[in-house]
Amino acid sequence: MGFLKRDDDARPAADDPQSPAAAVENAPPAEAPHADSYQAGSLAGIPESGRERIERMKREVASGFFTSDLSVNEFLLVKHAGFEPLGLVLGSSIYHIGFQQANWSKNQEMGVLTQAMYHARELAMTRMEEEADQLGADGIVGVRLDIGRYEWGADLAEFIAVGTAVRHREGELHRAPNGRPFTSDLSGQDFSTLLRSGYRPVGLVMGNCVYHVAHQGLRAAWRQIGRNQEMPSYTQALYEARELAMERMQVEAKELQAVGIVGAQIVERSHGWGSHVIEFFAVGNGVVPVSDEHEIDTPALVMPLTG
Repeated sequence: MGFLKRDDDARPAADDPQSPAAAVENAPPAEAPHADSYQAGSLAGIPESGRERIERMKREVASGFFTSDLSVNEFLLVKHAGFEPLGLVLGSSIYHIGFQQANWSKNQEMGVLTQAMYHARELAMTRMEEEADQLGADGIVGVRLDIGRYEWGADLAEFIAVGTAVRHREGELHRAPNGRPFTSDLSGQDFSTLLRSGYRPVGLVMGNCVYHVAHQGLRAAWRQIGRNQEMPSYTQALYEARELAMERMQVEAKELQAVGIVGAQIVERSHGWGSHVIEFFAVGNGVVPVSDEHEIDTPALVMPLTG
């Protein structure tokens, strides 16, 4: 996953335009793939045990029982905002991360790894949405995206999406424009505040970029000993990688007809590829206005009674 080679080792392959190495090196940065059109009612990718759990949850929802990972405060604020929790929904995908070489002294996006990481998260998110759809949910709040690794698969990673499915108490449709249940990683407090201020989430939007940061040659390292100076190559590499991730996140938001993104974060991880191969993952909440009133209550000072 993300193996490196020095320039002098790569030249013979790169000189041949038909070689795989040249194809990877000369390929333009890949745009993250998008999911296929959403099929309401689909259970594709959900195993038999998961389908049995969904059927059990349907019976529990009908009887008024629910499961949630919301805290007590979040649970009460979500209910106060007009939503009822239906159940804890999840999606999972164990994904094999492919192979790609990178030149030792070149800044470049690792397109194969970028697409793998995006597609795996999209599979997990879609399966979580399918579970929520089966429960008749309007959306999912408190979404968490995690990556797990196991000793029995060095090149395997499990991508997990978990959240609480909710439905509007008055029957108002709050789904995303594409027909999917909306997703949001906002806390219950932030979700309630957003609704009271005249906005609602339409979807968790994300973009990523796996980038190889070039190594510095020995001669350049010697020239910089004892000096304070910017490292332009490193600066440009990290700047470009973050920009690509953020741009792709913004494209997703526009596809959902969102007017903006709140709660955006940029997470940087190496995932075991080595210190010079980093994934920049941008995620946030696409929102749309639901009223012309965009004001919240004046903040008040509250004194806790606990010691």
